[in-house]
Amino acid sequence: MNGPDAPGAGATSDRPTAAQSTWTVWELEASVTVTDAGFLADAERIVRDVVAAVDAACSRFRADSELMSLQPFMAQGVTVSPMFRLLLQRALDAAAMTGGDVDPTLGADLAALGHGPDQQGTPGLLTVPVPVQSLADVAARTPAPSSSALPEASPEAPRPRAPGWTRLGLESATLTLPAELRLDLGATAKAVAADLAAAEVHQRLGCGVLVGLGGDLASAGEAPSVGGGHGQWQVLVQDLPADPAQQISLASGFALATSSTQKRRWKHQGTDVHHVLDPRFGLPAEPIWRSVTVAAPTCLEANAYSTAGIVRGHAAVDWFRAEGIVARLVDGRGRIVSTGGWPAESPGPRGSGYSPAEPHRQPAGIGAAGGGRRG
Repeated sequence: MNGPDAPGAGATSDRPTAAQSTWTVWELEASVTVTDAGFLADAERIVRDVVAAVDAACSRFRADSELMSLQPFMAQGVTVSPMFRLLLQRALDAAAMTGGDVDPTLGADLAALGHGPDQQGTPGLLTVPVPVQSLADVAARTPAPSSSALPEASPEAPRPRAPGWTRLGLESATLTLPAELRLDLGATAKAVAADLAAAEVHQRLGCGVLVGLGGDLASAGEAPSVGGGHGQWQVLVQDLPADPAQQISLASGFALATSSTQKRRWKHQGTDVHHVLDPRFGLPAEPIWRSVTVAAPTCLEANAYSTAGIVRGHAAVDWFRAEGIVARLVDGRGRIVSTGGWPAESPGPRGSGYSPAEPHRQPAGIGAAGGGRRG
C-alpha cells in the first residue's frame, strides 16, 4: 500500500500539528491527513461525503447505484447525472492516455471471471503474500530485468478484440453503450474520488491535505514543512508487508497510485486470477509485475499509468522511460526497476517494514522542480 508517514513529524510549537484519520471503504483502507489537527473531523466528513457520492454513482456492487440502474437501458441511450458523467469522462481520459490499456467497458469480463455483484463477499477473494523465500535473497542473486526481455508471442494466444471504450458514446449527458458491454469504472473512479476529496478539503478548509483510498493518494494545499524547507509529504511505498519498502517525499499537489497483481485475487474454475485485465482479451494481465507505483500531478493519471504498467508487462519500462513517467515497478522476484527520475532506493532490509529516512533525503523529491510528469 501507499501511506503517509506518522503525522506530526517535524511539527514545532508555533505550527499547527498534523493529524490523520483512517477507516475502511470498499474493503480498503481510507485515510485523510491534514496539516492542522483542528480540521481533521471536518476533513474526514468531506472525504466520506465525496466517496459516498462516487459510490452511489458508479458502484457495481449495489443494486441502487446509478450505474446498475441504468445499465440495462444503455444500448438505447440514457441520461446520466453530472457526477456519473464526470467519472465516465475521466475513465475515457484514462483510456485515451494509455492507448486503451485502461478500459471502462470490462464489467462483463470481470463478472464472467467471478468478480461481480453476485460474488460480493464470496470466500476466496484475497491478498496473496510473497513466497516464503526472502525477496532480499532473491534480489541479491538476480540482476534486474531487462526492458528488452519481452516474452515471445504464443501461437495459442487469444486474438485481440475491438476496444470497447471506442464503442461508447457520450454526448453531453447522454450515454450509449452496446448491449454486450458492461461498464466498470472502479479503478479510475477511486482515483477521481481521491482527487475530488483532496481538492474539496483544501478549498473548504484551507489546510494542506493528503487523501488515501487504497493504493491511491492525492494531495492539495501545502504539505507539512520540516526545517523551513518546502513542504513534502513523507510516504511509504510498499504493496504487501513482505515486499520491498521505500519512503519517498511527495511534493505538494502531486499524487501517487499503486496497482497490484497480488491483491484482489481469487480462483476461477481452478485457476488463480486477479482483477487487472488486459482489455485486448478480457483476461487477467500476465503478472510480470507484483506492483507498479506511479507519481503524477493527479491521482487519475497516476492510477491510469500504474494500471497500464501492469497490462503492458515488460514493455511498460521502455514506454515509461520514453514518456517520462515517474514509476517504480517491482517484479515477481522482488527486483525493482525505476523510471522517470524515481528516487534512488535507500539501503536497508526488505520485507520487514522500513526505517524512516531523513525527511528530505531526496532534494528534488517527487513532483518538485525537475521531477514528476505533467500530462
